[in-house]
Amino acid sequence: MKDTHTNIKHVTVLLSGGLLTTEKSREINRIAGKYDLTQYVTTAQNMRLLGANEENIEEVRKALVDKGFSLKAPGKFPMAKVCVGMPFCNLGLSDTFALADSLQEHYGGRTGVKPKFKISISGCPASCGGSLLADIGIIATRKGYDVYAGGKGGPLPRVGKKVAKGLTKEEVVGAVGRIADFHAARTPKKQRVFKLVDDRNFPFSI
Repeated sequence: MKDTHTNIKHVTVLLSGGLLTTEKSREINRIAGKYDLTQYVTTAQNMRLLGANEENIEEVRKALVDKGFSLKAPGKFPMAKVCVGMPFCNLGLSDTFALADSLQEHYGGRTGVKPKFKISISGCPASCGGSLLADIGIIATRKGYDVYAGGKGGPLPRVGKKVAKGLTKEEVVGAVGRIADFHAARTPKKQRVFKLVDDRNFPFSI
């Protein structure tokens, strides 16, 4: 018996900081309705449209791109997963969305980024953004931003190693770039940062 699930396709719309404006939501609803797609909010804070097929998948992609949406594709620099931060959380110590936007402004145009590379931003040490379980985790404190590297989830989770502390927003942007460069230089196909964080040439250490 033929497995009909093999013909089911999906498209992932990238959402910076997981934010979806009313206008963008209407456009996604319209496209999803036209092609009878189901909307799934992913754990990476993106929107995945489920239920496309071989006949309409390219039409769906084009419809989204024509409306200005960015789609997930191999080699793109990852958008950071974030908690809401200040001013939306009483515990928030920083504007997490602004930092996520800064990372995209600096690195969003990069291509050829190796897979298995995730970034998370948390607006306070409670780390609601899951920053301790990301390849690069950024946590706001009262003394600046702390940066962790080498965290991951999965069946064998690891807590990231603190590699920098008390950084300014500008210094965090630079640190992310240096770690990303190191990951790219040392990764032939795909690799989580935890395999690199103890390398004697890793760009940060405290």
